[in-house]
Amino acid sequence: MSDMKRREFIALVGSGGLLLTAKVRSARAQQPAMPVVGFLDATIAADSVYRASAFRDGLKEAGFIDGHNVAIEFRWAENKLDRLPALAADLVQRHVAVIVGSNTSMRAARAATSTIPIVFVSGGDPIESGLVTSLSRPGSNITGVSFGSATLQPKRLELLHELVPPPATIAYLRDPNAPSFEIEARDLEAATRELGRNILSLNASSPREIDAAFATIVQSRAGALLIGNTALFGNRRRQLAALALRHGLPAISSIREFVVAGGLMSYGASDSAAYRRAGSHYVTRILKGAKPSDLPVELPTKYELVISVVAAKALGLEVPPTLLARADEVIE
Repeated sequence: MSDMKRREFIALVGSGGLLLTAKVRSARAQQPAMPVVGFLDATIAADSVYRASAFRDGLKEAGFIDGHNVAIEFRWAENKLDRLPALAADLVQRHVAVIVGSNTSMRAARAATSTIPIVFVSGGDPIESGLVTSLSRPGSNITGVSFGSATLQPKRLELLHELVPPPATIAYLRDPNAPSFEIEARDLEAATRELGRNILSLNASSPREIDAAFATIVQSRAGALLIGNTALFGNRRRQLAALALRHGLPAISSIREFVVAGGLMSYGASDSAAYRRAGSHYVTRILKGAKPSDLPVELPTKYELVISVVAAKALGLEVPPTLLARADEVIE
């Protein structure tokens, strides 16, 4: 092959390669980018597995599979609330399509962006906690699901009152960082007066403070324990169940997972179901183009009482038959 023909051949191959590269780039440009969902949580990943799994299941129900046609970016504050603003800002800088998470973490998200859609999963009253101004028309860029646990503390107090009659003191473990802190305190004060019970209120905002609070509870000889509604206590359910059992304390929580972990009782709506609903209904509709302001906040339609006969036996406690008869689930 002459030098001239060789140069013509190389030029032809080169132009073909450039044409092929251009076609590949064009094809890639035509493919829609995979949407990214930011999952922001104030706690530790290992303690919130059931919530994250429920959220993934909800997305899957609507046809969105993590790693296939949607990507989930998880951010965990590891119980250090001062980390939430930076984590929220990071998700905003990554231009995620939507941010989802608990009441506490979504406050940080709302402060970080007024344009990216936000979906909260709240155990408290979203209006009283300042997340939205209306349930039917949330407005702005935020909406979500409320499983209404904070407002049920008086009912849980009544259940303990039935199980452990006066004059025993009922200890109340609460998290001062919880958005529903003041709401719970207000409602319980009225219920305590009505029932004529003595309440010992103790604060805890970390696993170490939970241990310290239990030392005080034991020293005060309280007869039962009411656990506050907060993500921290939900994630430390195994620690709380073990401590309650060790010290012979009948305890009630807002989540079924506490009973599964060895606790005695729970009463409330399922936060797992709320996270699943956040994925299947809210996030998926937003990914398909819906505006958060057009999606009303959902409230729970069912509350469940769960009792563990196994835990009752370990505590040397006989649960009244009338209480067992009202239970939606009895773990034996």
